Amino acid sequence: MKSQEVTVFDRKVRFVFDRINSEFIKTFIVEQKSNESLLVIESKTAAVRVLIVAIAVGAIVFAWFTVKWQLAFMLADQSSISEPNAKAIGQFAVDLAPSDPHANWYLLNSERSDFTSESLNASVSGMENIVRLAPYNYNWWVELGRMYEQAGKRDSAEAAFKHAVELAPNYTIPRWQLGNFYLRSGDDQKAFAELQRAAELNSVYREQVFSIAWDYFDKDMSRLETIAGDSPAVRAGLAKFYAVREEPDASLRMWNSLTPQEKEANSDVAKVIAQGLFEKRFYREAVEFVRDLGIEPNARKAEVQNGGFEAPIGELDYTYFNWRITKIDKIDIKLDPTQKHEGNRSLRINFDTFSGGLFYEAYQTIAVDPSTQYILSFWVKTDDLKSGGMPTLEVLNANTDKLITSSETFPIGTNNWQQLKVEFTTPEDAKGIVIRTSRSYCGEHCPIVGTFWYDDFKLERVKG
Repeated sequence: MKSQEVTVFDRKVRFVFDRINSEFIKTFIVEQKSNESLLVIESKTAAVRVLIVAIAVGAIVFAWFTVKWQLAFMLADQSSISEPNAKAIGQFAVDLAPSDPHANWYLLNSERSDFTSESLNASVSGMENIVRLAPYNYNWWVELGRMYEQAGKRDSAEAAFKHAVELAPNYTIPRWQLGNFYLRSGDDQKAFAELQRAAELNSVYREQVFSIAWDYFDKDMSRLETIAGDSPAVRAGLAKFYAVREEPDASLRMWNSLTPQEKEANSDVAKVIAQGLFEKRFYREAVEFVRDLGIEPNARKAEVQNGGFEAPIGELDYTYFNWRITKIDKIDIKLDPTQKHEGNRSLRINFDTFSGGLFYEAYQTIAVDPSTQYILSFWVKTDDLKSGGMPTLEVLNANTDKLITSSETFPIGTNNWQQLKVEFTTPEDAKGIVIRTSRSYCGEHCPIVGTFWYDDFKLERVKG
């Protein structure tokens, strides 16, 4: 009797197969040798060898079909329909795996450019075959619904889209497709019911749903908000949507409809809104977002923030309504605890023979009301300040960058603290102002030396 060694293990192995097939396998014996464990198979016939060969052949056949299927899927998935040889690729993929829905879909779409209106039914039949191959894949049902609609089979299209929703009720794409189908059919009630659900499920589609409703109902906010839904994420998305479309009041109203906890959960959205409103120069609404987010908790409309320079001055990239200080050669700007009109410190600006024309290295944006009269007051101290063009403080319309007014020039030489005041009326289009340090013009190369200090800025609205 001939025996065949199958494998070697690191420990004792004993396999007992009791009469799995009495006609083929007679005996399995485990022998132990002195230095290693061996599994020995004995048989009185060649049946065992036949069985092993059959298993090997089956594995090879299985591997072959698996490779064919994977190759067909790869061809269909990685190849573009627009390729010149798309039909040949699709046909080859189908020949490799006739039952692969991806291969069949690729071939179907590669041939559709040749279809006429009369042959559209053949395209529908091909898509129906794909659905039969993968009946639980909602994507194929969506494709079938679109094809039915193109063929004018609206009832069948609706049924296919609805079945896709049934297969994946918590997925966005089938509801998005069904909603758009109803919208094309003129059934806006059903359409927006599905689109609302799509907006709740996926933030990527949310703004598209808002845009569709915004245009469909001619910018009717009440209709849009009714359709959009009432979840915190949706309302935060609407706040962003309104901000992008330059509806700052509506954006702020929608944001303020959230609870403090909901605002915190959507803080990333609010940061985008704040940045967008500020860049679009909607300062009165932007200041509310900036304060609410805690970016600048002391920011207020018609107030100079950190007017006494008691708080640190933050980084330029994270500043909206606080002092913004930029660096320039031969001008040193920093907080000074040794000099102050009131409080603990002031802002010192020192010139080391600066010869430039204008400089705007210390400035602040303030949200204000248009067509309103204000008085801006501040205190200045100088030390050996000399120039043919002395410093001054300018007030600009932040929406147009046009000068509204400027203060008298700062006193020359060395002077103790003096209060300066500027009275002005904001233009009709002004939603913000900029206060900045400048200098009177004295030529392109007019040096200035010395030091001055700022302290205790205050903006007051003139009553009446």
